[in-house]
Amino acid sequence: MTGRPDDPAPNPHATEAQVQAALADNKLAQVLYHDWEAETYDDKWSISYDERCIAYARGRFDAVAPNAVLPYERALELGCGTGFFLLNLMQSGIAKSGSVTDLSPGMVRVATRNAQRLGLDVDGRVADAETIPYEDETFDLVVGHAVLHHIPDVELALKECLRVLKPGGRFVFAGEPTTIGNRYARRLGQATWKVTTEITKLPFLQGWRRPQEELDESSRAAALEAVVDLHTFDPADLEGMATRAGAVDVHAETEEFAAALWGWPVRTFEAAVPDEKLTWRYRMVMYRAWLGLSWLDENVMRRVVPRQFFYNAMLTGVKPGASGR
Repeated sequence: MTGRPDDPAPNPHATEAQVQAALADNKLAQVLYHDWEAETYDDKWSISYDERCIAYARGRFDAVAPNAVLPYERALELGCGTGFFLLNLMQSGIAKSGSVTDLSPGMVRVATRNAQRLGLDVDGRVADAETIPYEDETFDLVVGHAVLHHIPDVELALKECLRVLKPGGRFVFAGEPTTIGNRYARRLGQATWKVTTEITKLPFLQGWRRPQEELDESSRAAALEAVVDLHTFDPADLEGMATRAGAVDVHAETEEFAAALWGWPVRTFEAAVPDEKLTWRYRMVMYRAWLGLSWLDENVMRRVVPRQFFYNAMLTGVKPGASGR
């Protein structure tokens, strides 16, 4: 349930010199940034391993691969983070056992710890998605969430996915930013951060301000985030990459338009204020608003807004050979 003994140790407190070096070394930046975020990542993004996130993860899978034959025997997650996607998919019945990989030792440690707590059959390795350290035809399913946009050579990573998949095996990736969606989401987030951190300087709102050292650390993390986010995607371009990598039955979907316009300012505001100000009632109101806007996206906006304007892209493909699942 833990990483391999020869995996590097997490480094959650990068020095200024290391951060400066990472600005010129993308993979070092990936490790430092995600080690930095690992222990607080679930809280930052409201990730859980209960009915709410199980339904969310399963919904993403079903949206792009509705006809998959379940369950898969063994699944691999690339760029696992804290294990959000695979662990919740396993709880929903998508796969019986799994492996999680990430460049960040800190993320692998948290993901395997989460799996152990949930009683899931999962092992973990520190690994590069461009050189997956497993034998050919090891897995029945490869998944990832918000990972392709961090990988320098996406097409190479997709080829690696196909290599480690058994014939007829499937990959499913979700949570990838579209080019247009990322543009408006970033601008909304930056504006919200600036307004919130400036307004909370007022004397009667200082109780809503995080300590300056926490805000400074968030700003340093944001500087690395700009380095580790390498790509945005047009859905058609994603389909082209997967096809060139050798996949068949390739298909991309998109989601979140109104929900993204709402969600990015909300998440940014929450990152800028003390946790104790965000009551359970507040969180439920925000969550229900997001659900309502997601319903609007699915039932109204999808019919009138081109798919490339939605924020999240999802991609699936199958390894040629036996019948796809």
